[in-house]
Amino acid sequence: MPRIAALLLATLALSPVGGCETVRRDPEKATRAYPLHLPQERVADIQVFNDGDAMLIVNATVESWSNADIWLNQRYLHRIERLGSGQTLRIPLGEFWDARGEGPFPGGLLRYYPPTPIRLVQIQTAPDAPLVGFKAIPTERELDLAQLKK
Repeated sequence: MPRIAALLLATLALSPVGGCETVRRDPEKATRAYPLHLPQERVADIQVFNDGDAMLIVNATVESWSNADIWLNQRYLHRIERLGSGQTLRIPLGEFWDARGEGPFPGGLLRYYPPTPIRLVQIQTAPDAPLVGFKAIPTERELDLAQLKK
């Protein structure tokens, strides 16, 4: 019996070395850096929700965008073909990448780190165009944690 326990302990001790990845990284998916020098011209009445491992964008306005970039937290970028008037768009967080080829941590049961919160979401129509902010709606858990901190 002690032999089985030692074998089990050795297996558990070595498993993180081979199976865990601390950062989502794919250098081939690196994007451009966030344009800190550009202003955010306004905030559109478009709501963004955390949908587990994805971002849910609800466009209840009459505005539409085509071939635009969605920025998450002034770091991660995802290109969209279209965000139409009245459209709801679901984008998996795994499709966002930054200038180093790193991605945010999506939610999920078997995650190693807390999911990346959706704090600031902006859309940009061209690399030199000003940004338009969206309204990021905190999750119920984030609201509860904020109340506990008070």
